[in-house]
Amino acid sequence: MRTSSHHLLLFLLLHLLLLSRPLMADPDDQRCLSGLFKSLSDPNGSLRNWSASNLNSPCNGFMTSSLYGVTCNNGRVVRLSLPNLSLSGQLSNSLSNCTNLQSLDLSSNQLTGPIPNSLSSLVNLAVLNLSANHLSGEIPPSLSLCAYLNVIDLHSNELTGQIPDQIGLLVRLSVFDVSFNGLTGSIPYLLANKSNGFGPRFNASSFAGNKELYGYPLPPIKNKGLSVLAIVGIGIGSGLLSLFLSFTVVCLWLRATERETTKAGEEGKISHLMPDY
Repeated sequence: MRTSSHHLLLFLLLHLLLLSRPLMADPDDQRCLSGLFKSLSDPNGSLRNWSASNLNSPCNGFMTSSLYGVTCNNGRVVRLSLPNLSLSGQLSNSLSNCTNLQSLDLSSNQLTGPIPNSLSSLVNLAVLNLSANHLSGEIPPSLSLCAYLNVIDLHSNELTGQIPDQIGLLVRLSVFDVSFNGLTGSIPYLLANKSNGFGPRFNASSFAGNKELYGYPLPPIKNKGLSVLAIVGIGIGSGLLSLFLSFTVVCLWLRATERETTKAGEEGKISHLMPDY
């Protein structure tokens, strides 16, 4: 009995020792975070502990990390949360190396440039929040390859172009916000269709603030063309103008004819009064 207890205690100690010791750093996570750090400007020094030594070992334990905003699980980076830090720069393609990443939150910063197509490599990504930045360009259709996406929040950026139809294929998507951008065209059917026959899959607030975006669930846009009254008014005005011009031409023609007739009559009178020689 005592021997079995000793064996159990030894097993528990070894297990705790394995959990507490640093795991071998994953080179993909190293490349991911090192590349992102190089692409960002950090005016407030929020990433001061993103030192070379910490970047070489982003996960220093089973679930811990010395890097601010980084969460690990089983020695891999699973969450990167750096909102509202006044970070500037562009999103690095190196983010695609964090292949176990489940949540990426870089909202409320000063990031510029496009959303990289390479984010489609994050096949485990469930949350993507890049809202309240200055990101430009189009929404990559390749985001539809991130099949586990539950949240896509891109509101308050400078994105242009149409919303890709492929985004509607993300069946797990429960939050989708692209409000206050410069998006154009119609809202894809799979994002606008009614869920369970009761209401839209996403509310109108998810699409608001895009002047050239239209379709359900947004209210009908005001016709930028001419109203019916304006068209009728132009038609009546054109008709009156044509009538006036026609009347003017007829008057001028009658006046010219009258002058010719009068002139011919006067010439006849003069020739009648002249004596014969």
